[in-house]
Amino acid sequence: MLRLILNVLWLLLGGFWMAMGWLLAALVMFILIITIPFGVQAVKIAGFTLWPFGRTLVKRGDAGIPSMIGNVIWFLLAGWWLALAHLITAVLLAITIIGIPLAAAHIKLVPISLMPFGREVLPVDSLPAGSDAVVVAHRR
Repeated sequence: MLRLILNVLWLLLGGFWMAMGWLLAALVMFILIITIPFGVQAVKIAGFTLWPFGRTLVKRGDAGIPSMIGNVIWFLLAGWWLALAHLITAVLLAITIIGIPLAAAHIKLVPISLMPFGREVLPVDSLPAGSDAVVVAHRR
């Protein structure tokens, strides 16, 4: 129940607009054709950004040099402005008391905005104990 409340608050207080930002980045990547894999990853993270509580982003163990190269290109094309948008949203949310937990979640999404490749979206319930995951909110 808490996840539902947090997700609805998130959606109303910035999550929808940030997901639209990710989808805009995906659209640009699809238009450029050669960057279609970047667009696919942006759509995955847009879904996560739209409804994050109860899910997490986990670093993939098989991500290597191609993911690193993809992250550098992503940073130059779209990562910096998505990270900036998450930071601005976090600052605006932190002004209100109810927005502080949501601001913290936006801050956790800044590194993902800068380096999205080599990550996978998983439900929090499916994580093994002690995993190296970026958990936006973990409530069982």
